[in-house]
Amino acid sequence: MTGRAPESRRGGILPGLAKGLATTARSLTRHAHTAEYPDVQPALPPRSRGVIALTEENCTSCMLCARECPDWCIYIDSHKEELPATTPGGRARQRNVLDRFAIDFSLCMYCGICVEVCPFDALHWSPQFEYAELDIRDLLHEKDRLRAWMETVPPPPPLDPRSAAPAEVVAAAKPPVARRPPPVSAPVTAPVTAPVTSPMPPADDAGGDEA
Repeated sequence: MTGRAPESRRGGILPGLAKGLATTARSLTRHAHTAEYPDVQPALPPRSRGVIALTEENCTSCMLCARECPDWCIYIDSHKEELPATTPGGRARQRNVLDRFAIDFSLCMYCGICVEVCPFDALHWSPQFEYAELDIRDLLHEKDRLRAWMETVPPPPPLDPRSAAPAEVVAAAKPPVARRPPPVSAPVTAPVTAPVTSPMPPADDAGGDEA
């Protein structure tokens, strides 16, 4: 059974070929939007999750990040150091000294739980993503490299201009209210009155009445 040829085949391939060449010619005159990495570095948003940087002086070896990590890719070693008493007769104190802090990025799934649960802001997100290695075992990065990535951590973004300012900021920007001094009242003085004297009884006559 033969039918009629479709409308697109009636004119042959020349109209379609001419239309395709016209599209190609228009594309050749336009500027390319492709950023060729690594010649052009990508513009990453400030909250990109690249690697996790460490502020070593803030870490207290509380092990909270290692316990909360679902992949168990954080390794922490520390020892206790005794500090002498600061006052005579006082007790000596102990503090944790960080010996090792390592993250195995071959296991990390970049969930960010360790950054959120750290109570001392020792872990931060860095947009750095160029840390590929030829051997997967080299993705276990120690604290020296984690500390070096702190230079790439961007500053915290400003507040949303439509959000309410924190109470501390409002209190600091509010000018102090000048208190009026209390009104000075005139001293109350007792009214000056003449002394009240009792009337003296009339004196008897010297001669008196004779009986």
